[in-house]
Amino acid sequence: MRFVDETKIRVIAGDGGNGTVSFRREKFIPRGGPDGGDGGDGGSVFLVGSHDLNTLSDFRTVRTYTARPGTKGSGRNMTGKKGEDLFVRVPNGTLVYDENTGELIGDITEHDQTLLVAQGGFHGLGNTRFKSSVNRTPRQSTDGSPGERRELRLELKVLADVGLLGLPNAGKSTLIRAVSHATPKVANYPFTTLHPNLGVVDVGESQSFVIADIPGLIEGAAEGAGLGIQFLKHLSRTRILLHVIDIAPYDQIDPVESANIILHELEKYNPAMLDEPRWLVLNKIDLLPEEEANAVCDDIIQRLNWKGPSYRVSAVGKTGTQALIFDIMTYLEEEKDRMKTEEANASRASDTTQED
Repeated sequence: MRFVDETKIRVIAGDGGNGTVSFRREKFIPRGGPDGGDGGDGGSVFLVGSHDLNTLSDFRTVRTYTARPGTKGSGRNMTGKKGEDLFVRVPNGTLVYDENTGELIGDITEHDQTLLVAQGGFHGLGNTRFKSSVNRTPRQSTDGSPGERRELRLELKVLADVGLLGLPNAGKSTLIRAVSHATPKVANYPFTTLHPNLGVVDVGESQSFVIADIPGLIEGAAEGAGLGIQFLKHLSRTRILLHVIDIAPYDQIDPVESANIILHELEKYNPAMLDEPRWLVLNKIDLLPEEEANAVCDDIIQRLNWKGPSYRVSAVGKTGTQALIFDIMTYLEEEKDRMKTEEANASRASDTTQED
């Protein structure tokens, strides 16, 4: 399936049903009076989050989504049937914009989360509604209002706990294969990854996290070079960035120079991303003798002046990968506990303020 992370669609809510003019006519009941019922409300259009989808490709073939209109009211004060709402599934991580105004309508981040994007029309009123002491036989009714119509732009930013960052051929695809069930393409040439790949890493019982393999970046990516800015945005939602460096590149490029290229592109795209947690993963230690590999890794860490966590791995041989994923899981759980504590403290502070 082709990966698509941006598309435009049109959503049309159902019109409200018209009210009706009717009078009660039954044998032996003179002056029966008005009994025209209201119309039914039009159906609305909702977008619904789904963890079973990971691309917007379906929206390239179907562009327009229309909910059902409400039906007209009828005699005997019978209300018209409400139009059925339309629920459209989108991947978790979808941002929804109004194409005409640029307004962000909503951000769908959870499974089964619903977002109203087009409101159904309101029902028209039957003539029963207009009966009064001075108007015993009203002959007026109202039409239902039209349903909302909108042009939407959908933008997908993949939701993952961990994002892999690095130059093409740094070994990111091999690493995600080593630690998860994902099977991205792996080959001995650059740009084998052409779209983000997501993998679930099972660490222990009821312990797992999602890792994303982002296409490799090159110098000028923030301005659109290579696969460019198209995929840089997918790194913005991750909680940890793993900066993967090939310590023995086939083209003999200095690994420190490669690392600085990536950091420079991140800074140009969004300086705030440099403040996010980043861990260094020195890959392909199997290509050098142990002592030489350790010396190269020490040199890279020293010249980068790296202060954060660093790991020495061989993704192909799965050397060092277990320690890496256990530490990631520990960090994510600690972060989750910290956020819960902060939310609880904020809630208590809010309650105290209200009491005062």
